[in-house]
Amino acid sequence: MFSKQLQPLIFVAFILTSALSVSSSPADIEKGRRKVVHVLEDDTGAVIVQTAPGKVVTHRGGSITLPCRFHHEPENVDPARIRIKWTKVTDTLQFEDVFVALGKQQRVFGSYRGRVFLEQAGPGDASVIIQNVTLEDYGRYECEVTNDMEDDTGFVNLDLEGVVFPYYPREGRYKLNYYQAEDACKKQDAILASHSQLHKAWLEGLDWCNAGWLEDGSVQYPISHPRDECGRKDTPAGVRNYGYRHKEDERYDAFCFTSKLNGKVYFLKRFKKVNYAEAIKACIRDGSVAAKVGQLYAAWKFQLLDRCEAGWLEDGSIRYPIVNPRSRCGGSQPGVRNLGFPDKKFRLYGVYCFRENKDEAAGGTGKTKSVIESLTRRKSSNSIPMNATKVI
Repeated sequence: MFSKQLQPLIFVAFILTSALSVSSSPADIEKGRRKVVHVLEDDTGAVIVQTAPGKVVTHRGGSITLPCRFHHEPENVDPARIRIKWTKVTDTLQFEDVFVALGKQQRVFGSYRGRVFLEQAGPGDASVIIQNVTLEDYGRYECEVTNDMEDDTGFVNLDLEGVVFPYYPREGRYKLNYYQAEDACKKQDAILASHSQLHKAWLEGLDWCNAGWLEDGSVQYPISHPRDECGRKDTPAGVRNYGYRHKEDERYDAFCFTSKLNGKVYFLKRFKKVNYAEAIKACIRDGSVAAKVGQLYAAWKFQLLDRCEAGWLEDGSIRYPIVNPRSRCGGSQPGVRNLGFPDKKFRLYGVYCFRENKDEAAGGTGKTKSVIESLTRRKSSNSIPMNATKVI
């Protein structure tokens, strides 16, 4: 039992991931000065803290709560002395400040300004709400609660619903260093995929025989159907890994990740085929813009766009999305068909356009604010949910 003079901080992190376990060093408890909680990880890299099932999952443009709770023993601690800090942890063990609060004083950092708020669901609630979630918000977050000399931390993984797609530019295969691959994905309304995102895509059937950069600087590629030209036929299926490569000197393709759209991709119906320049102008005249590759993949994934007509995209490639495979539309598997980068003067194709839903964006922001306001009025509660692990 701790002495009353020490007033140690008891911290409980609600992290919606898979199986859980927390280890505490007896030697740290015997010191009587500070309790250190060692958060363990399993082989999958999932954070292991409590027994709650599932994941913290949302999509681009959505709102999500990163759950985190704490309480004190004894409980008569001045709330003004409690410091809550949220940071984002990158794979290179760098930390990006997100949010900090000391009593009633709060500060939000960088791209999170105007989008991150304390949930304020009662005493001991350090949870934050992120609204209008972006692709860049994906990743691992640390919740740190400090009371004078006492502090504890927990981790929350924010996952996004989305789709991974391989990408290479007009110049051809294996032309991108890491920074060029990162830029190429951004230009296609996407980000470089993580290993876990690529692995999930492989589990869902992604098979691609060209290696590409991932966001951690590694180079990998997914093989669902082993064959000699893709690492030998007698090797098992899986995600092939070249390891971490030189980010400036070596060149590969890219694996990009995108999520739900705030808008709609559609095939522009015309009486005649158009070249690239005419395609761009046609979308503009229709109140839209030529769709990016990531937008077409997102429309195929979430909008279930199915069109057996090849069309220009903004990067000059020709593609078309197939949800229901048929023999005359490129084979037996669903996916986005890629016909490459033809001469931009060819009048052989239609065009896919993207129209942003500005009304929905404005309405979504208002809806999120109303949700936050209702959360702040929620009845205060000092209780800890039954499925939480109390760390002492």
